[in-house]
Amino acid sequence: MLDHLGIQVRDLDASITFYDAVLAALGARRMLQYPQAVGYGSDKPDFWLSPAGGDAGPESHIAFTAVDRDSVRAFHDAAVAAGAQVLHAPRVWPEYHPTYYGAFVRDPDGNNVEAVCHAPE
Repeated sequence: MLDHLGIQVRDLDASITFYDAVLAALGARRMLQYPQAVGYGSDKPDFWLSPAGGDAGPESHIAFTAVDRDSVRAFHDAAVAAGAQVLHAPRVWPEYHPTYYGAFVRDPDGNNVEAVCHAPE
């Protein structure tokens, strides 16, 4: 069901120190680090940290696994019908990997919710 989860933190450096230690105890490690995001996992980065910002407060990022690209489009259409704000319509995100196909919306509480399919078309 869940593909990956991202949380926002007040102090990114302190959180990196904390999660480096506690996730290593569980067999995970820091796998990717960008200026504004850090990804942890054991075989792929499926837990992400990013700095909290803005006046609206922190948001969570929840990505659900979709079995195919049609399911990503169906997720997007259902979210639009439910009144969600669209952050990114369904498309390929090559900066993540060549077959990463995802759509991003805001839920009623402002969280960034995504459906993603990793399979080729």
